[in-house]
Amino acid sequence: MPTKREDASTHPLASTIKLVFHCLPQTASSKKMDSNSIGVLMTCPMSPPYLEQELDRRYRLLRFWKFPQKTELLKPHSQEIRAVVGNATIGANAELIDALPKLEIVSSYSVGLDKIDLAKCKDRGIKVTYTPDLITDDAADLGIALILAVLRKIRGCDLFVRRGPVWKNGDFQLTSKFTGKSVGIIGLGRIGTAIAKRAEAFDCPISYYSRSEKADTNYKYYPSVIDLASNCQILVVTCSLTPETRHIINREVIDALGPKGVLINIGRGPHVDEAELVSALVEGRLGGAGLDVFENEPEAPEELFGLDNVVLLPHVGSGTIETRTAMADLVLGNLEAHFLNKPLLTPVV
Repeated sequence: MPTKREDASTHPLASTIKLVFHCLPQTASSKKMDSNSIGVLMTCPMSPPYLEQELDRRYRLLRFWKFPQKTELLKPHSQEIRAVVGNATIGANAELIDALPKLEIVSSYSVGLDKIDLAKCKDRGIKVTYTPDLITDDAADLGIALILAVLRKIRGCDLFVRRGPVWKNGDFQLTSKFTGKSVGIIGLGRIGTAIAKRAEAFDCPISYYSRSEKADTNYKYYPSVIDLASNCQILVVTCSLTPETRHIINREVIDALGPKGVLINIGRGPHVDEAELVSALVEGRLGGAGLDVFENEPEAPEELFGLDNVVLLPHVGSGTIETRTAMADLVLGNLEAHFLNKPLLTPVV
């Protein structure tokens, strides 16, 4: 069985992460890491427990979720909390930042930054780090898995077999092939590009929409999301969540994709107008959907639960042992670098 450190070693930033842990001055590191004077606020439970355990070993760890009344934690500890560790669920909003006058760094256990008030951090001189690159392969793999699961009705096939006698009464319904279908990608960044490369292996024509046309790709560019949706059979959302991309998937886009089209969202829940999506799926105006994220997580629309053309996942895009361990190491590495006055590994602000 590989160790946690060995699991993390396959990632692109592994050598840099190890450099922080093993090459920084050990006397200074030990003094800092063994001290209870540095307060670190962890906003919510994160999997695997390795990150929480290491934070608890190195710092004075304060667990935000243990206090129903948040003021019970913040008021007595506001002067000692110098770091916040958040994720894609709970980051550091303006209210939290204002309550922590000694806050120096927010280290996010996520690639998404929409849960962090970056403008407030910049104004206060608070450093922000995140975990880019590490989740690219997992997210892209999951995107392809969702496409296959929706088109080939994997969930329904599994239930069909598990119900035993049902199979004896006849074959499962025919499904739809993936190979050769046109794939449109919203946001041709790291994850979008990784999905495109995987889809190319299925002989899928690739097109995309982004804020501007990419000079280093031969994929077809569309200047609007509606144009993209009108010219693809599978539409994949991978862009960052910003005010401009909130509800980038609306009724017009869904109708452009049409009753044979499939929507895949591995970005953020608010990218999609969920009420419009539910309506389109229930009414048959959209062919299917694969969703790893939702507008009001951890809630998902109950209207979708009974639909056999929908696959629902609990926001597990980066949810592998290997990647989550590497992400944890990167969070720890950024914190250690900061408190030793070394360059941050993955700074945002």
